[in-house]
Amino acid sequence: MKKVVKFGGSSLASAEQFKKVGNIIRKEESRRYVIPSAPGKRTPDDTKVTDMLYSCYGQAILGEDAEKDFEEQLEAIKERYNSIIRGLDLELSLDEEFKTIRTNFSKKIGRDYAASRGEYLNGIIMAAYLGYEFIDAAEVIVFDENGNFDGDKTHEILSARLENTERAVIPGFYGAKPDGSIQTFSRGGSDITGSIVAKAVHADMYENWTDVSGFLIADPRIIKNPKPIDVITYRELRELSYMGATVLHEDAIFPVRKEGIPINIRNTNAPEEKGTLIVEDTCRKPRFTITGIAGKKDFASITIEKAMMNSEVGFCRKVLEVFENNHISIEHMPSGIDTMTIFVHRDEFEEKEQDVIAGIHRAVEPDFLELESDLALIAVVGRGMRATRGTSGRIFAALAHANVNVKMIDQGSSELNIIIGVRSHDFDAAINAVYDIFVNTIV
Repeated sequence: MKKVVKFGGSSLASAEQFKKVGNIIRKEESRRYVIPSAPGKRTPDDTKVTDMLYSCYGQAILGEDAEKDFEEQLEAIKERYNSIIRGLDLELSLDEEFKTIRTNFSKKIGRDYAASRGEYLNGIIMAAYLGYEFIDAAEVIVFDENGNFDGDKTHEILSARLENTERAVIPGFYGAKPDGSIQTFSRGGSDITGSIVAKAVHADMYENWTDVSGFLIADPRIIKNPKPIDVITYRELRELSYMGATVLHEDAIFPVRKEGIPINIRNTNAPEEKGTLIVEDTCRKPRFTITGIAGKKDFASITIEKAMMNSEVGFCRKVLEVFENNHISIEHMPSGIDTMTIFVHRDEFEEKEQDVIAGIHRAVEPDFLELESDLALIAVVGRGMRATRGTSGRIFAALAHANVNVKMIDQGSSELNIIIGVRSHDFDAAINAVYDIFVNTIV
């Protein structure tokens, strides 16, 4: 059995955390490929190493005027790593690595290079600690000259490199362009690296270790002690991630999904807990009708009303073209016989609202047009909803009982999710009401 294991920044913030990670890896022979992040915060007031590197590089850009601050910050970063090395009793020196970093920072080689050093250095320490081979991600993770990830070429190079490599540490978050310059994924991109490696080695499991025991049914900042999600499908996760649930980087799903490799979200600080298993599909019956609830605030809606709209060929296309021409993406579009409502991100829409209004008037000559802001969208997601009658009715009843006015409800044909639009000030109350009716109330 082969497992790829990725550890987040909080899991590798100190020597003590490194030891926990070492115990987890050594407990199972199958954990053969390790993807480390840069050291995260040791305490709530601490600074992540990636942020320290960004700041240090900023001083390097300023040149001689900031020479002292640059040297002090670089030394502070070096000490963070040395404290881990000392705590692990390793015979390892990063002096040469830091000489190279100092030189490259002085050459103003780029912010991506600066940020990537956090994972690079942690990878060296991790490989030394475990006795695994260290493989620089710049040698195996490929971006094109425009900075776009090249999945096919990466898979070819990485598969060949790991074919005869029994155990390896590959730093997350970065790769290289054809000219050798470093390119990073977006923040949290180590999740993506782990997924890419899992695909390359045809792993049986991709374990993603972090500081939480998997996904929760709802945001713990809104729901007190929400229940965990034992098993979730890729499609359900995609819906929840899109609406704001953030434990795993969205783009980390796709490489393993193509291969049917399950992802297991685990807690470094509670390794005995099973966490959440993410799968292509499952026969396992969910504990509750819903799998999860997530949502976002700060939406606006544009309602267009016109008599006989439904008989006017091309009406919707003309309206949508106005938004396209103004480069505004659309979230949802519920409609009636003579009305259609379009939900958009408020900050994206506000700058161009008058251009959009004028464009709609020119395009379709509506009888009435109304704007509303301070709206929130909530996604109620669950494969269990397909086989359960009255789900929408229970949602409406719960929201009515909580005195929440529903502005919009939209159910996809897959019956996997129901989107509810409410006022932003009703956001927390709505999530509490839905959680209560499906999780706390036994029918």
